[in-house]
Amino acid sequence: MKIKDIMTSDVCVIDPEDSIGDAARHMAELDVGLLPVGENDRLVGMISDRDIALRAVAAGKSAETKVREVMTRDVKYLYDDREVEEAAENMAQQQLRRMPVLDRGKRLVGIVSLADIAMDRDVGLSGAALRGISQPGGAHCQSESAA
Repeated sequence: MKIKDIMTSDVCVIDPEDSIGDAARHMAELDVGLLPVGENDRLVGMISDRDIALRAVAAGKSAETKVREVMTRDVKYLYDDREVEEAAENMAQQQLRRMPVLDRGKRLVGIVSLADIAMDRDVGLSGAALRGISQPGGAHCQSESAA
């Protein structure tokens, strides 16, 4: 099965000149944690709730900060004509739970997530991808050793 058969194609794209406050509101309305950033009909970045928390809020930036200042510019993506198995392997290698999907003209056509793969008939793929994506985190301040 191809990625285009399982991806989410109805994707909200935000402009890099929009504020991170706008991005956060869109994320809340859509119940998503990631938005593609587009400019001149091209994907120029991605902004996640984590980008907003770590690169903006933790750095003391205001809600009026431009998306361009905190977005991830090095975007990993998949082509829509690739097999689902390739997507699962790629997501595991990159340790990503969601990836934008482009057509061969490099136009954004959707997003594929681990959940999309899990809904595919071969549930084993999502397990393999999840094992590759999920790596132990660093020391947490809530742990006993930090006390």
